[in-house]
Amino acid sequence: MGAFKAYDIRGIYNQDFNQEDVYKIGYFLPELLGTRKVLLGRDVRLSSPEIHAAFCKGVEDAGADVYDLGICTTPMVYWATAEFGFDASVMITASHNPKEYNGLKISKTQALPVGYDTGLGELERWLAERVVVPASTKGKTISFDKREDYLRYQKQWISDDMADLRIVMDCSNGMASVFVHSLYGDRPVYLYDTLDGTFPNHEANPLEPANIEDLQHHVRENKADIGVIFDGDADRVMFVDEKSRFISPDLMIAVLGEYFLKEKGLKGKVLQDIRTSKAVRAHVESLGGTMEMWRVGRAYAALKLREIDGIYGGELAGHYYFRDFNYSDSGLMACSLLLGIFGRFKKEGKTVSEVIDSIATYANSGEVNFRIEDKQAAMERLREHFTRQEEPQAFYDFDGYRIEFSHWWFNVRPSNTEPYLRLIMEADSRPLLEKKLAEAKELLLQ
Repeated sequence: MGAFKAYDIRGIYNQDFNQEDVYKIGYFLPELLGTRKVLLGRDVRLSSPEIHAAFCKGVEDAGADVYDLGICTTPMVYWATAEFGFDASVMITASHNPKEYNGLKISKTQALPVGYDTGLGELERWLAERVVVPASTKGKTISFDKREDYLRYQKQWISDDMADLRIVMDCSNGMASVFVHSLYGDRPVYLYDTLDGTFPNHEANPLEPANIEDLQHHVRENKADIGVIFDGDADRVMFVDEKSRFISPDLMIAVLGEYFLKEKGLKGKVLQDIRTSKAVRAHVESLGGTMEMWRVGRAYAALKLREIDGIYGGELAGHYYFRDFNYSDSGLMACSLLLGIFGRFKKEGKTVSEVIDSIATYANSGEVNFRIEDKQAAMERLREHFTRQEEPQAFYDFDGYRIEFSHWWFNVRPSNTEPYLRLIMEADSRPLLEKKLAEAKELLLQ
């Protein structure tokens, strides 16, 4: 089935998967994860109620119970999974994808992610090969509203230091809208803070430049210090500075060090993905932290952060993971912590752009996408071309290739969720970056 991906189950509803598939997922999931209780949350996409009903029926026909959180964010499901001791949980969402998409994000004990290599592959085989035999004693669906508990948890990360910040906050008509007013009150100027699964104002993907244009406009219009934007299910958050420039999300890993490493004085490991700027390592190490690099995606990052007992970590895609959040990602927690940090910098007379510019000392291409059929051959072509020119200083191959040279590096990797080969380059200078990027594009566009 085309909807089974590396990290979750996701696709166009009634094309890549349908109601019958969802019913079977609900039926087989309790057996897969060895439990009779499944925690469930959902977003407000138009297909979510139908998926919710089919999934609940499947779980009930397996003789298990559904504990229904109702409408919530994806991180709230992670939190409740660990907080209340569930061994299986599901969030019905397609995150940042367009409105016709939907999906299921599955977690197990302690909110550990279930990816294709850790259960989804087997689940896909069961759907194809096994027959559903409803249990003689059906399970039930139980209302399990924990929004007030979750708000109390999130409020501990709110700092009075953000009080003087002028903030514009874009909720993308997504799930952050459930909580932002209770968390941040009337401090921000809010954009698109009503729940609407059709995403009428812009798609809920902050990585697409068109989707942050309104935020950038309102930051300028309101002379704001910072702009914030969440994706559809609020597991990711991104920012623009007071000049309305988009801040590369990996740089916020460095900024978070100001709280965990400098203010709290914690010692330990910080996780980055393989695409992260070298500037992040330099800043984190200057604050006493130790960087660890790993694969892209929650299915890998959350497991790795737990394995190394890291303090926190982040990704270029705007996910931020925290030991204090059960090694999972939370857009709201990251937002609160970063607003507090920038509020303290403002008291010192430093703008957001000044803080970021002091960290981002390399020229960076951002992620460039190529639609290429034979991705592995294209990756090999890049590797061979550049390593013939210069001896690498470091070579990583656990998620595509990251090859570091004396004055520049690149990462090339196949997307786990889309039909793209993704390239990112960084260099000591802009001319060197442009030279290497031009070479890479010439090779790949052949």
